[in-house]
Amino acid sequence: MIVNTLRFSFKAGTSDGEQAAVLAAMRRTASTEPVVFGTVGRYLGDPAEGYTHTYCAAVADLAALERYLHEPVHIDGDWLIIPRLERLDAFRFSDDPDPDLDAKILALHARKVEMYPEWGRLLDAIPGAEGSFGD
Repeated sequence: MIVNTLRFSFKAGTSDGEQAAVLAAMRRTASTEPVVFGTVGRYLGDPAEGYTHTYCAAVADLAALERYLHEPVHIDGDWLIIPRLERLDAFRFSDDPDPDLDAKILALHARKVEMYPEWGRLLDAIPGAEGSFGD
């Protein structure tokens, strides 16, 4: 299993309605076919860290991760989500013993950036996100 967790906060001026739309888009993404489990909610860590919310999604393996990355619901949601984020921090973990798993995950992400370069630029513009996904 591969678990991806995001901590994030919204840009100043993001309305309650826009925040609700972002969280709804994340919930739709977390409920797509490749996802084994997913959730979105308040970040319960130290508020001084600057994060307000967390997203977590788990997939069974690399093949499921690749499907997840290219799910139309995921891609469509990202165009709504990414421009509204002020900060973003990502981390992954897995029970897969493959020593090259992280490199394989980063390669999948790099392919998505190649396919959607504007998506990659938007993501990299968020403080904290640069380098979190391997690009």
